[in-house]
Amino acid sequence: MSTVSQVFEEMKQRLTPEKAQKINASYLFDIGGDGGGKWHVDLTKKSDWITQSDQDAAAQCVINIPKGEDWVSIAAGKMNPTMAFMQGKIKVKGDMGLALKLQALLA
Repeated sequence: MSTVSQVFEEMKQRLTPEKAQKINASYLFDIGGDGGGKWHVDLTKKSDWITQSDQDAAAQCVINIPKGEDWVSIAAGKMNPTMAFMQGKIKVKGDMGLALKLQALLA
């Protein structure tokens, strides 16, 4: 099973300038539980899109997932992100439409 940080490392590997430009938005992931933390995904930049930091940064969409294992399950395709949202396992602040574009980052 992957860890939260491994999921973000895999996202870094899959990201291309084309994908970043297509989404062209900034996200803050606030993941709780073991291995959690805050990751900034800024797809408005030309590179270095994903960084980990303890700081809150301005983001167009903030994704809060209290349990890190839920984020790992979503990234692995074992948990449906829409169902997780409906069950309160994911909380979204800001532009909900941008949250829906995240599927492209996990594919």
